[in-house]
Amino acid sequence: MLRASLPTVDGRVAVAGLHRAVSIARDPDGVPTITAGDDDDLAFGLGYAHAQDRLFQMELQRRYGAGRLAELFGAGAIAIDTQMRVLGLYRAAEAAFPLLSPPVRSGIEAYGAGVNAYVAAHGWRLPPEFLLLRVKPEPWKPADTLVWGKLMDFQLGGNYRGELLRARMAQTVSSDDLAFLYPDYPKDGPRTLAALAPLYRQLPLERLYAALPEALGPHLASNNWVVDGAHSASGKPLLANDPHLAFSSPGFWYLARLKTPQHEIEGGTIAGAPFVVIGHNEKIAWGFTTTTADIEDLFIEKLDPADPSHYMLADGSVSFRTRQEMIEVRDGQPVTLTVRSTRHGPVVTDMLPAGTIDSGYVMALQTTFLDENDRSAEALWGIDRASDWTGFREALKNLAGPPQNIVYADSAGTIGFIAAGRIPIRRNGDGWLPAPGWTADYDWQGYIPFDDLPQATNPASGHFVSANNKIVPDSYRYFISRDWDVPNRAERIEQLLAATPRQTPQSSAAIQADTLSPMAQRLVPLMTRIVPGSQAAREATERLQAWDFHMDADKVEPLLFTAWLRHFAHALLFGRLGNAAGDYWDLKPQVMEAVLTQRRDWCGDPKRREATCETQLAKSLDAALDELRHAYGPEMAQWQWGRAHVAYFPNALFERIPLLRDWLRVAIPTAGAYDTVNRGPSTIRDSERPYEQRYGAGLRIVTDLAAPADSRMIIAPGQSGNPLSHHYADLLARWRAFDGLVPAKAPAADTLTLEPAP
Repeated sequence: MLRASLPTVDGRVAVAGLHRAVSIARDPDGVPTITAGDDDDLAFGLGYAHAQDRLFQMELQRRYGAGRLAELFGAGAIAIDTQMRVLGLYRAAEAAFPLLSPPVRSGIEAYGAGVNAYVAAHGWRLPPEFLLLRVKPEPWKPADTLVWGKLMDFQLGGNYRGELLRARMAQTVSSDDLAFLYPDYPKDGPRTLAALAPLYRQLPLERLYAALPEALGPHLASNNWVVDGAHSASGKPLLANDPHLAFSSPGFWYLARLKTPQHEIEGGTIAGAPFVVIGHNEKIAWGFTTTTADIEDLFIEKLDPADPSHYMLADGSVSFRTRQEMIEVRDGQPVTLTVRSTRHGPVVTDMLPAGTIDSGYVMALQTTFLDENDRSAEALWGIDRASDWTGFREALKNLAGPPQNIVYADSAGTIGFIAAGRIPIRRNGDGWLPAPGWTADYDWQGYIPFDDLPQATNPASGHFVSANNKIVPDSYRYFISRDWDVPNRAERIEQLLAATPRQTPQSSAAIQADTLSPMAQRLVPLMTRIVPGSQAAREATERLQAWDFHMDADKVEPLLFTAWLRHFAHALLFGRLGNAAGDYWDLKPQVMEAVLTQRRDWCGDPKRREATCETQLAKSLDAALDELRHAYGPEMAQWQWGRAHVAYFPNALFERIPLLRDWLRVAIPTAGAYDTVNRGPSTIRDSERPYEQRYGAGLRIVTDLAAPADSRMIIAPGQSGNPLSHHYADLLARWRAFDGLVPAKAPAADTLTLEPAP
């Protein structure tokens, strides 16, 4: 039965719902080329292929978005389901479908028909997870597709986690210290904190923050760039992209090539949706990085003292909008939940048990992805079929979110950049901290007009680059974000583009693989000024002083540096902030550099000799050496970065079953680090595996518009979600080696033809 769960990938199958025959031809790497006569049949074929390879991933995704995981996993998933029910992502997805144009609605329905055709034909011959859980998937619905976009908004626009963290810290941390910890601290921060800190102390911020999914490290780490024909060897534009998200088995991305008489669309798709999200067609190419735009605001709502079923406005009170939600629980009793909403959005403190708050306040979340008139699916459908910058830009007018830095190229020679998506305009403030909701002082006043979003074409430099860095000058009239990543990757990409003024697919792939750490370049000279207190410390500092700052897997220095910086940052932040440092603590290179160059008082009381930066560094180095000696052996030469820095791809179900977790473990040693272009951030706050890599470039793609069909692309760990398939993790070694897949010139390894049922 387990072997029967593998899909049939050759032959002919009759299915209901097609206009004409559809071909699904898989190459030796499991990448399908789906050929159909029209867009609906193409979507049907992609739905069928996704179901063949990723059905349980799709099941988990829609259940997560709908708040229905407890039906599979029992009481342990109630907290996650509660969060999703309070946010109402699935309800928003249901409301979005009627807003789409007839062609897009038809395509989404055809996609679902393809998924359902596969499920109907296979009975219990489904992926092993369904057999283990003894469940069978329900029919696929349009909202199951659209909730994927809502989940991406939620995961990539997670600014409200930052608001909660800063509000928690504001309870005990001074405004001066917050300004130092956050280099982009708002100018009105001290005044705001003075007014709001007493209010924050009345709210259950610790419990609300704890209710959010755990975040062990940074995950916003995508790169993209585009060069024009004058700067490519082919004479046509060249575009590269490597979006970074959490690792998993199966991975987030699924490669596909889609062909109709009108279009050839290729790139990274998402199992559950009929779109190529990042890729190219026969005329244009595009790539995304997250803008980190602030699209979420927490509002503190004051209850009406005379009637707690109402909340206050400037001129009186109004009743909450309420609804009842019931969470079904496997092997348990259903949980009934009352969800309240205000004019700003859902009351997120309703995620907590009843009676948690008795202060007379609640917190509500306003966010773009719960707005009405979300036609983001229309945008993705449109960019897949655009043929020039005008059509591409017109399609993006429908994108609600998440806001993305999008680079563009076409075969006619145009290159472009646009930060598309809805970004709010606030009456006051910038959403850096939770704001009072009972006045209109902090309300949203609409969105940045599309024509005013950052955008340009054909720059004099001949290229565009983005890497989650700040994309606008200080003079830009609208507020976008304070959550930009450090500029290290963007600056390094600029250096490498300048070093190779005529790019090829191979040279751009080499940029994606670059492991130089600007963070290490700046910090190692500052850290190694100490006088070593032992032979081991002397050897460590000498190694670091001779290092070339590349975070390569076979080198010792990357692990020495990262472990030392980890211990130093911990000692410094917890020594200064106490427990308030808990979820702020990370490598924090900008802050650590500022301490060692400008604010040495942060190392301790300058009157005490043992509390200087040098003694803090020496103690931290000794602690790091003890840790590494215990974990990797007595000889420093054995401490290669790749022994600790292992990319790990957990499976959502098998991770819960010890025997299967070990048997099916998907992991590989990798290069890269916190700020390299080949970014491999470590899970620093995880005491068990602090250097493990759980985020990264699950997709890499390089497209030369001289020959778009020869685009190089790779995903990790493989195309299939079935652990019995040889495509489950077969791409992992090639992914690590930056060996991009190219279209096979030989006939397809397997071809399945779907024929209309009589």
